[in-house]
Amino acid sequence: MRHPLPRQGADWPDLKDRMADYATGDVRWRDGKTAVYVFNAGPDVEQVQKEAYALFQSENGLGPAAFPSLKRMEDEVVGFGLSLLHGPDEAGGVMTSGGTDSITMAVKAARDFARKARGVAGPLNIVLPRSAHPAFDKACALMEIEVRRTPLKDYLADPAAMGDAADPSTVMIVGSAPNFPYGLIDPIGALSDLALARDLWLHVDACVGGYIAPFVRMNGGDVPAFDFELPGVRSISADLHKYGYCAKGASTVFFRSAELQKFMTFDFRDWPGGRMVTPTLAGTRPGGAISAAWAVMNFLGVEGYRAKHGRVTAARQAIAAGVEALGFRVLGRPQLGILAFTRDDVDCVALWAKLRERGWFTGVTTEPKSLHLMLSPVHDAVADAYVADVAWALGAVSGPVATEARYS
Repeated sequence: MRHPLPRQGADWPDLKDRMADYATGDVRWRDGKTAVYVFNAGPDVEQVQKEAYALFQSENGLGPAAFPSLKRMEDEVVGFGLSLLHGPDEAGGVMTSGGTDSITMAVKAARDFARKARGVAGPLNIVLPRSAHPAFDKACALMEIEVRRTPLKDYLADPAAMGDAADPSTVMIVGSAPNFPYGLIDPIGALSDLALARDLWLHVDACVGGYIAPFVRMNGGDVPAFDFELPGVRSISADLHKYGYCAKGASTVFFRSAELQKFMTFDFRDWPGGRMVTPTLAGTRPGGAISAAWAVMNFLGVEGYRAKHGRVTAARQAIAAGVEALGFRVLGRPQLGILAFTRDDVDCVALWAKLRERGWFTGVTTEPKSLHLMLSPVHDAVADAYVADVAWALGAVSGPVATEARYS
């Protein structure tokens, strides 16, 4: 039903109450029962997000001459990211509105590089594993680039299959760190070797992992090389509003050199309004997203991130052990904050629906059907409760035979 704009304005206290009423059906993510869409690093980080965002919510990142404060904060955030991802001195990057924006601009840069620097004519294509994010398909739909998805090997990208699919018209190959469906880091080292051998643009989609993997490695986790440490990587996307715990929407896209980054920028001069230069898909860029990212990253620092991410991996390990005791199979060997798990004799979608009855809102994976969790620091406090409710839901969906003596 369509509602017309009210003739008379309402008082803010009334509107605030109505908004709270609207939200009564939303997931209760602050209780730790949501493992998708929201990254809950705790009330301390949430406070920094909100206050820092509000301070610059009216400012516009489109105008760096008008708001040099935002330009300074963005440059520092980009520097933070490049230092974490082994960016060389000549590397560059910008903040974007999210992972789709970052991926789209990386594809645009690779396409323009292929056209202008390599002289590739005719139809273009990119090669990516089946597990790569649909944002690549969206970007290619916008730019009329063919998408060639290749089969997985043990839920990971298969470099041999990707090499077979690539040809002289391939503008990009893609690896994920980690992929979203399974939370697994593709063999980026092997893809780097392929990129170097064939002179291919390798993009690493670290939208999920870019701001957790370096800290998990610092904490002693077995995280393979996946970033600019590998010479074949030309660009990386990494979301600040995921495991960077910054306010939405904030992401980063990085390039091995400023020369490569130039292919991303839109620069238009033939217009009565003067020159228009935009580094990302958006024109107006909310100042609050930039200021909140800067504030959160400075608030946490390296040690703060290490502590938060230590809680994430502890939650993942506890839940993995718990569901394995219930007879589930964890898909692959997750190393960061995502895991997916399944049982061949259980309808995991029905199990997901049963868990909703106790307030849990998580994801599902379809190949194979499995439960999917994207964990936050808050989940280390509710890991045991989640596993206990999985056991309850399993009994309700499958009967007592499925759960006997597997979990206590």
